[in-house]
Amino acid sequence: MFKLTAIGVGPGDPELLTVKAVRAIQSADVIMCPASAEDRPSIALAVIQGLLHDGQTIKKLIFPMTKDSHTLQSSWKENAAKMAATVRSGQNVVYITVGDPYLYSTWIYMHRELITRYKDVDITVIPGIVSMFTFASKVGVSIAEGSEKVSIIPSCYDLHSVSEIAKNSDTLVFLKDGRYFDNVITVLRESGFPPDSIFAIGQDLGTPDEIIRCLTLGEVDKGALTTKYFSILVVKRV
Repeated sequence: MFKLTAIGVGPGDPELLTVKAVRAIQSADVIMCPASAEDRPSIALAVIQGLLHDGQTIKKLIFPMTKDSHTLQSSWKENAAKMAATVRSGQNVVYITVGDPYLYSTWIYMHRELITRYKDVDITVIPGIVSMFTFASKVGVSIAEGSEKVSIIPSCYDLHSVSEIAKNSDTLVFLKDGRYFDNVITVLRESGFPPDSIFAIGQDLGTPDEIIRCLTLGEVDKGALTTKYFSILVVKRV
């Protein structure tokens, strides 16, 4: 069978790549990576840049930033077809993605297409460290302990949903679109999170531009908490 390896490259720090991931990347003939547009850089590719060597081919797959289901599904089918064709050419192919392949990743959609339409492709997946654990280690806060309940929220556009989740959680982890994090402050307070709750926010983790702020919910005010899409916010009752 033709072989394909999907690799989670972690939150941004090349030193957090697993040994297995490094070996697979360095032995690859073709490295496929996601990007939001042809003229936009691949964050995943930037993480492994120092591991690349002459003779390797880089292929960027475009996953448009849109909520239109038809556009998304078309891109998934097109990218899966490109991936399968490259694998079937007999080359050693890896697909890299930020964080872990099975947590809010483009790989999830590729995997579905591949196992449905390209059953001759043999798939191996190498997990990666996800941002919430990297962030917890930097801030020094537990994601969960004892019987605490954790909720992971991929965006905070639906404030009613956030409110209901917050009422039944001890720790909330907000991933992705950090530009909207300030919208949840009032919701958290109204949902019963006390003023001394931990309120920790980070962006550009594992890069020279990394920013981390650790406050309490009582200390934080609305207004430009972060301007980055790839950000993280952890709020924890204490």
